[in-house]
Amino acid sequence: MATPIVDAHHHFWDPEDGDYGWLSGPYAPIRRVFGPEDLRPELAAAGITATVLVQTWGSVAETRRFLALTETVDFVAGVVGWVDLTAPDVATVIADLKACPGGDRLVGIRHQVHDEPDPDWLGRPDVRRGLAAVAGHGLVYDLLLRPRELPAALAAVAALPDLRFVIDHFAKPDVRGGGFAAWAALMAPFADHRDHVACKLSGLVTEADWETWSPADLAPYVAEALRLFGPERCLYGSDWPVCRVAGGYRRWFDALGVCLDSLAPADRARVLGGTAVDVYRLNLTEPSA
Repeated sequence: MATPIVDAHHHFWDPEDGDYGWLSGPYAPIRRVFGPEDLRPELAAAGITATVLVQTWGSVAETRRFLALTETVDFVAGVVGWVDLTAPDVATVIADLKACPGGDRLVGIRHQVHDEPDPDWLGRPDVRRGLAAVAGHGLVYDLLLRPRELPAALAAVAALPDLRFVIDHFAKPDVRGGGFAAWAALMAPFADHRDHVACKLSGLVTEADWETWSPADLAPYVAEALRLFGPERCLYGSDWPVCRVAGGYRRWFDALGVCLDSLAPADRARVLGGTAVDVYRLNLTEPSA
C-alpha cells in the first residue's frame, strides 16, 4: 500500500453527553456535536489515510462507544480510551474493553493528568500499578501534560521501560508567552528514553496566539522535538476539533508541513504516518467495516 498519512490525535464529542465544562469562554465556538461525518471532508482534503480517535473525558462508556464506532467508521484505525488507573480492577476493565465490539482497535489509554491538583499524580503507587496494567495489555499510555507535570512523567517513564508512552501536544508549551527555553529544558531528559517514548506533534496552535501565529512561531518547537526524539518517534496529530479555534485542520496540517521541509522524504513520511503505525501498532491492511 502507499505510504500512509495518519492523523494520530482527534476527538468526537457531544457536549450534552459528558464532562465538557471547558467548552466555554473562548472555546464556546466548538461547543457542539462533532462526529465522523464532520471530520471526513477534512481528512479527504489533507490526504489522510487513517486516524486515531482519542478519549475526551474520564468515561469507560465513551471508550466503549468509540470502539464500537470503529466497526462502522472506515478511517478510525485505533482508539486511545480511558480507564481509572487507580482502580483495583483496572487490568480486568482493560481486558473487558478489548473483548467488547471493536476492542481489537484499542491501542492506548489516556487520562487528563494536567487537570489533577497533584503535579506528582503519575508517581502515586496506585497510578503506577495502573500504568503497569496498561503495559501488561500491550497498550500505549498517552501523557496529557503541561510542563508542570513533566518531572513526574519523566520519573514514570524511567520506572516503566516496558510501557510505550506518547507525550501529547508537545506537553503544551507556552508558545504564546515565549516559554521555549523552560519547556526545552524539561523535555531534554526524555531523549534518553526514546526507545519507548514518542512525541505527538499536535495541539501546538492552541498554545500559540490564536489570531496571529505563523509557522515560524511553531518551528522551534517542532525542530526541538525532532532533535530529541527523531522522526521515528515523532507523529502527527490534528487535535481536531480543538484546532478549529486557532485556524482549523488544514492550516495546522500545512504549517506542520512547512516545519518539516528540511526532512528527507523518508523521515517526513515517518512523522506523517509511519511512526503512528509503529507506535500504536495500527493495522491498516484490514478494513474497519
